[in-house]
Amino acid sequence: MGRVVLVTGVARPLSGRFVRRVQREEGVDKVVAVDSVAPAHQLGDAEFVQADIGRPAIGRLLAEYRVDTVVHLDVSGTPLGGGGRSSVKEANVIGTLQLLGACQKAPSVRRLVVKSSTNVYGSASRDPAVFTETTPAKALPSGGFAKDAVEVEGYVRGFARRRPDVAVCVLRFANILGPGADTPLAEYFSLPVLPTVLGYDPRLQFVHEEDCLDVLRIAAGEPARGTLNSGTFNIAGDGVVLLSQCARRLGSPTVPVLLPAVTWVGAALRTVGVTDFSREQIRLLTHGRVVSTVQMRETLGFHPAWTTAQTFADFARARGSGLLPPRAVAHAVDRVAETVRAPSTAYPEPSAD
Repeated sequence: MGRVVLVTGVARPLSGRFVRRVQREEGVDKVVAVDSVAPAHQLGDAEFVQADIGRPAIGRLLAEYRVDTVVHLDVSGTPLGGGGRSSVKEANVIGTLQLLGACQKAPSVRRLVVKSSTNVYGSASRDPAVFTETTPAKALPSGGFAKDAVEVEGYVRGFARRRPDVAVCVLRFANILGPGADTPLAEYFSLPVLPTVLGYDPRLQFVHEEDCLDVLRIAAGEPARGTLNSGTFNIAGDGVVLLSQCARRLGSPTVPVLLPAVTWVGAALRTVGVTDFSREQIRLLTHGRVVSTVQMRETLGFHPAWTTAQTFADFARARGSGLLPPRAVAHAVDRVAETVRAPSTAYPEPSAD
């Protein structure tokens, strides 16, 4: 009998796509797709089980199907349906804790893959230029999805100590974007006007949805020769982009806000449906975050097909033009730059003679 893979959070589009893809992997005999709500998309030949991973029933599923690989994708910053921040936290933290408890008691489980986030590093003014997987955060996240991710990883480390026979892979994804992205940052970039922090232009990294599917496939299978898919890995596309560049490429006007007033803006955005515009999200849009992907390439053996810039360009194409045509914005920026440079050209510096 081949491998039996259980995937959580399958009602989300990205997770549903992974379910359909992992079925085609060699050696996979059965895929069990689990979520508390029925998905609106097809899951191929997978067997869907409507269950809450925060309930003891998840343990019975692991035993009944003799699951050997668990791919935990039900860790997200956005709710499904009409839930709010409290329901998101319950699903992320309590759901993970219950799932790990069930995995610990299931002797058939041999591999665990957990979707995490580079949000665990936080964002602070004294951050290093680039985070590696072992770099401690200067300031631990105090709320929102970032704090959920820190707690989830803590529970996963505890599970790995209790079950050293299980191969555990934690994937810290940078901000996920693409045509179908449903992340908090995708919500932010979909606003008609982007609030920014006055005086700051943070560096950002993205990972494309397609690359997410490919790296999950690698993490859930047997490691290729010369690679190791157990451990913690940063997952991001090559390069960085500035927030100002993102706004120009979207054609979205920005509203710079003084830092003390940004929390008021965040509260206003939450009232119009931007779920996770928490303090940690504000810090990201203030200080940015860049992570090293050396281990992703050299140890995990994964090479993203999309760079950060290409990922954002694909997201922007799917979203459509903003209030301002991107070409017009770029032209206006160039004109301003020429105006700023003009005085230095008209009045050259006097020579030392």
